[in-house]
Amino acid sequence: MDPQALPDHTHEEMLCILARADAARLKAFAEPLIASLGALEVLENRTGLVMLPMRDTAQGTHFHLGEVLVSEARLTACGQAGYGMRRGRDLEAAMAMALVDLSVAAGLNHAACSDFLSEEAGRQRDADCETLRRVEATRVDMETF
Repeated sequence: MDPQALPDHTHEEMLCILARADAARLKAFAEPLIASLGALEVLENRTGLVMLPMRDTAQGTHFHLGEVLVSEARLTACGQAGYGMRRGRDLEAAMAMALVDLSVAAGLNHAACSDFLSEEAGRQRDADCETLRRVEATRVDMETF
């Protein structure tokens, strides 16, 4: 098993869920994790731009649609590293994401982190379903014209 993964979530799934998690809930969850990590070293806590890749489905070519503003954080403690990147300028949310990642990597608070991730994944699934329902309601069957 990946040392940075949880039994219910791979490391990739965990980072995807945390990147989309509600910022206020994420910050509130991550704050108490600091006490169990000991001495933290902040390697990076910054904003930046990343390119947004897209694929033209008609021609099958890749291109960059533009840039996206992101906040990024890198932490170390207990001989492990934590990483967080979130869309927007919220450096605290990126730091909270990195704290959760670091806590899991250090083998601390696995049950609490797993519960938080499962709850957030459920909320995101529900929100995605609602978005797809709204989109489906606007679909037009072009063959009827």
